[in-house]
Amino acid sequence: MKTVFLILCGAAVAFAAPLPTRQIRGTYVEARSADVFVGPCFANSEVELKGDLAVMSWKINKGSWEGVNLDGLGVVGVVKASATLGDVHHTAFPVRSVLIIDEKASPAQRLALKSFAQRMSKDLLNDIVRVEYMPIEMTVEQNNVHSAKATMTAGTLAAIKTRAIKHEDQVCSHEGVWYPPLAEVGHAMPAFTLAHNYRGQGLGTTWSSPEKASAFVADFAINE
Repeated sequence: MKTVFLILCGAAVAFAAPLPTRQIRGTYVEARSADVFVGPCFANSEVELKGDLAVMSWKINKGSWEGVNLDGLGVVGVVKASATLGDVHHTAFPVRSVLIIDEKASPAQRLALKSFAQRMSKDLLNDIVRVEYMPIEMTVEQNNVHSAKATMTAGTLAAIKTRAIKHEDQVCSHEGVWYPPLAEVGHAMPAFTLAHNYRGQGLGTTWSSPEKASAFVADFAINE
């Protein structure tokens, strides 16, 4: 009888324990209007003058958020900050943002994607002034730890295209990662930006900022 009682108690505890509602993994690509892989002299020439614009994008390979399955869906955040994003000496806030949600998402998935992006973006997507629903496509090709080739499109509104950083891209010959990624990520690789643009409404500006070492390609994984 005692053995049966212990088994029943153990089962009750197991069923009472909360199950993870945020188990998710995928790929992430960002680009901004200032170099992230750069020498100190060039970084100092851009700070407070550039780097207030960015596009952040996530593709969920597999997983759920708050109990909602998000397999294969994407979400994009576009931000306009008040100063250079990542500058440790000055705050970039207030920051306004536009959220672009995968048009394939159901109403429940749309809410989950919004919650996910806000959690991952380190408060940069707290003030969303406009939400759009567009087809989102992302492909990432990673040859080794030193290269990152990625393409992301969010309908006609936003796009990022990157390639590996080459030796000839360096000017100072002692470049390094000056700013960390804007989002919570796992392994991140700096990349050279071939295309980075936003053509939508809501932020009072549009932009195209290519030909810079201004991107990151990364993975992410959450289990909680």
